[in-house]
Amino acid sequence: MNSVEPIRDVKKIQEMKEALAYYGSERDVFLFNLGINCGLRVSDMLGLKKKDIKDYTIKLREQKTRKQKQIPLYHLKEDIDRYIQFLEDEDYLFKSNKLDSDGNDKPISRVQAYRILNHSAKSIGLSEIGTHSMRKTFGYHYYKKTKDVALLMDLFNHSSQSVTLRYIGINQDIMNESISNVMINIYV
Repeated sequence: MNSVEPIRDVKKIQEMKEALAYYGSERDVFLFNLGINCGLRVSDMLGLKKKDIKDYTIKLREQKTRKQKQIPLYHLKEDIDRYIQFLEDEDYLFKSNKLDSDGNDKPISRVQAYRILNHSAKSIGLSEIGTHSMRKTFGYHYYKKTKDVALLMDLFNHSSQSVTLRYIGINQDIMNESISNVMINIYV
């Protein structure tokens, strides 16, 4: 299995949104935007319905860990309001064009989410992008802004800080640069 990377460049994140809008739909842009802003696994995001985010907080039990999680989304209030304005409370946020075997609506599959993201990523010259890239992108930028690996480790339910740093793609060069900056500040 190929590993996927976060999107480190903020300009590429914007290009990705534009490509998703061009090749896909408002749904696809919202999937990406929510994914890079909440840090959830795509498997947890795909089952969300309007009622799950209309109060600007996601409350759910993670499928993988079975742990309860609550994520505030107030920073996405305008995007959420615009996206959900015509949805009913029981509508999936990421509704598939296909119906389930009983003729009911269903969310897009994990495979379809991958295809959507990967196609747009390739169109803007990004490789090593998959559904986990959204979660990794959230983690990468969270860490770059806060340097709080302990809280990020908690958010991701990782067992150690080193696992979290490896997961979000913080490489040796970035760690070396950070250490150099600290040493300069100490002696100045």
